[in-house]
Amino acid sequence: MSDRGYRRPRPLSPLREHLRDTFWFAPTTGFVCVFVLWLIAIELDEAIVTLLRREEAYDELSRLIAFSQDTKTIVTTISSAMMTFIGVVFSISLVAVQMAAGQLTPRVVRIFVRSRISKLTLTVFLATFLCSLLVLSSYESETDPRRVVSVPLVQSLLILALLGLSLLLFVVYVSATLRLMQVGPVVDKIARDSFRVLGRMPRGPRGEDEPGPETARVMHEGRAGVLRDVNTARLVRAARRQDVVLRLIPRIGDFVVPGTPVIAVHGGAVPPRRRLRYTVSVSVERTLHQDLSFGLRQLTDIALRALSTSVNDPTTAVQCLDRIVQFLAAVAHLPLGTVHHRDRAGRVRLVQDGPGWDDLVDLAFEEIRWCVAGSPQVTRRLMAGLDDLLLFAPEERKKALARHRALLVQTVERAVPVAADRAFALLPDRQGIG
Repeated sequence: MSDRGYRRPRPLSPLREHLRDTFWFAPTTGFVCVFVLWLIAIELDEAIVTLLRREEAYDELSRLIAFSQDTKTIVTTISSAMMTFIGVVFSISLVAVQMAAGQLTPRVVRIFVRSRISKLTLTVFLATFLCSLLVLSSYESETDPRRVVSVPLVQSLLILALLGLSLLLFVVYVSATLRLMQVGPVVDKIARDSFRVLGRMPRGPRGEDEPGPETARVMHEGRAGVLRDVNTARLVRAARRQDVVLRLIPRIGDFVVPGTPVIAVHGGAVPPRRRLRYTVSVSVERTLHQDLSFGLRQLTDIALRALSTSVNDPTTAVQCLDRIVQFLAAVAHLPLGTVHHRDRAGRVRLVQDGPGWDDLVDLAFEEIRWCVAGSPQVTRRLMAGLDDLLLFAPEERKKALARHRALLVQTVERAVPVAADRAFALLPDRQGIG
């Protein structure tokens, strides 16, 4: 697969994806924002008091002082109860996530970690708690309108607004967490994320430029881990300045250790180390950022767990097969395999190996086919999915599908001795069994 002229990724794309895999960035940003808002609110409160004292509107100022004293009780209650509320809510949420991970696959935890509503809810809850403490520190013991310096009116309104936002987000957050415990929404989320990755993948007419003979290699330095993503824009710039072609040796998702060759250089010397810094990122597990096959991996894992003897939930496996067939149908006519990244002049500067059609088909069906012998609901859905893909796929890609269809027939014939049962199990049905 190649690019229609090099399509430059957004410069902060890898950094943004890495921050989305953390749970500390959003609350930290929230703390900074609420502190800035509090400082602005203090300035506004002092400006209001100064204006009223200049106009000698002491009656209005007295009413504002009375209002702020009434809201002090609310602010005190918020500051004392918010941390307890946060602890209870997120403790229950973690239990729900653990149950979902045990029922489906541990990889669904990343959905919770990357969830925008989860991070926004935690951020607003903590910001409300911090703001309540800051507002409490602004109250004065002086209540004489002629001597008071500041009345926390705007600050009180700010904390009340944050409280209302917290209540609204609490309802939305509970709804989102409950959906995480349901199979359908989780499978749909994985499928939508996979299509998002597919939309970002460069594709176009296959490149004819050969990288030339290999002249050097760059070894992996640093910690061992799964190759999570590469900064293609930085690698293309480094190759262009050195006038070479770089080739990524491992695939996204491969496990690399220090000393593993990661980049092959074709046509010249290795670019300076400073230009290759932060171009290859490893992590403890795979992500969907640049990994086209990881979505299928997750769907297959959920289907395999559902087909295990301990769970025995073929309907969940059928739901996974629905999304697997949907994804394969979407990529059936797209160029797959090697990706050629080009510079602005149209020259290939980075060659990256990706999963081909046969790789995706094997990932989607091979392991599931080994576990479906005793489940006619799944064999019927699998047979219908293969038949549908045989209609969608171009001629050169039907061979892999036909092979899996023939192997499925052989598997059922070996496992089911009764001819009538075999015929029933191999009857294509998109719902499995109704």
